[in-house]
Amino acid sequence: MAIVFVPAGAVHLAALQALIHEHGANLWNWLPEDGIAAHLHDIGAGQAYGLLAMDGEHLLGAVTFCITGTFSHYQSAERKGAPHGYVCEAVVRRDQAGRGLGTQLLERAVTELQARGLREIYIDRHEENVASAGMMRKAGFVELETFAEPTRRPHGSGRTTVCRLLA
Repeated sequence: MAIVFVPAGAVHLAALQALIHEHGANLWNWLPEDGIAAHLHDIGAGQAYGLLAMDGEHLLGAVTFCITGTFSHYQSAERKGAPHGYVCEAVVRRDQAGRGLGTQLLERAVTELQARGLREIYIDRHEENVASAGMMRKAGFVELETFAEPTRRPHGSGRTTVCRLLA
């Protein structure tokens, strides 16, 4: 298997949407239909980014990310309000899980965001999502806060954990 990493473009959006819904859906992931559609639109418009792991024509996994100001309340006083990265989705086909592909995608997304001059990158997950927690740790992310968010996390503890990587 020769995995090639390619930037997501408009031609990939249908396959990316199918991957997210088929392989990203589980008790821990919040995948609102309108939110996913808006995010995919942003990727197609160049306002958000995606990186795909491909084996020939087969999409094995993907990570999507953007530049935002949403997490400014976690920034230091001197960095308050500076743009930062946010990793939105990280999905690997179930038959590819456990092979390090998610970590590779996440690390490449971090590299892309850092190349755009971003020094802080955020990601969040359900508190009890062990697989995501491991992937995030392997990529260098550190947990910042865990808080109740039952609307977004209706299963298990109902809590979100926010993580950050500093460049």
